[in-house]
Amino acid sequence: MNKTLLSACAIPAGLLLALAAPLSASAHVSASATSTAAGSYSVITFSVPHGCDGSPTTAITIEIPEGIDTVTPTVNPNWTISRELEPLEGADDGTERTTSVTYTAATPLDPELRDAFELSLRLPDGQPGDAVEFPVIQSCVAGETVWDGDEVPMIVLTAAEPNAHDGHTATGEHDEATTASTPSGPADDVLARVLGGLGLVLGTIGLVLGISARRKAAQS
Repeated sequence: MNKTLLSACAIPAGLLLALAAPLSASAHVSASATSTAAGSYSVITFSVPHGCDGSPTTAITIEIPEGIDTVTPTVNPNWTISRELEPLEGADDGTERTTSVTYTAATPLDPELRDAFELSLRLPDGQPGDAVEFPVIQSCVAGETVWDGDEVPMIVLTAAEPNAHDGHTATGEHDEATTASTPSGPADDVLARVLGGLGLVLGTIGLVLGISARRKAAQS
């Protein structure tokens, strides 16, 4: 390969490296969901890719927006979990809603390592395209970073699913018991009858062949 070609290849590679550095530096706490349908049950995963300007992470506080009342945090063996509660508006029986969930590190998380935190909850009702924002406070050995505004972790709602409140687990999948009890259609009945009839014919043929073989053995 001549020097001119090598130089031509080196220029795009250099540009890619130059672009990659700002992208990696701007990586922030993000949120992903097993279901984004309005009103559905979902598990939201918050990913923490780095510390605070090189300082290890000591705690992650996830704020819960209005419209979400009950939250079930998933256990992370390297972190302890605490919740902030407030009286649920309109409830006269003392019911409370979760306003934030905090994961506190048993050992500060190395700024070069990634960890993730999961919350099981029901997404609020809304229209497709509505953003459900979860501001996050990342506390570190030195300082903290607040992920809000343009960098806030969020879930964008999609259209509500029929019967979203029935027969679904927290991951948005159909309950196995519900699926198992679904009646079979006419096509399934026809196939079962055909297979049953075929089995009967094969059984009869086997019986005739068996009797014939026994008679030949007795005659010999």
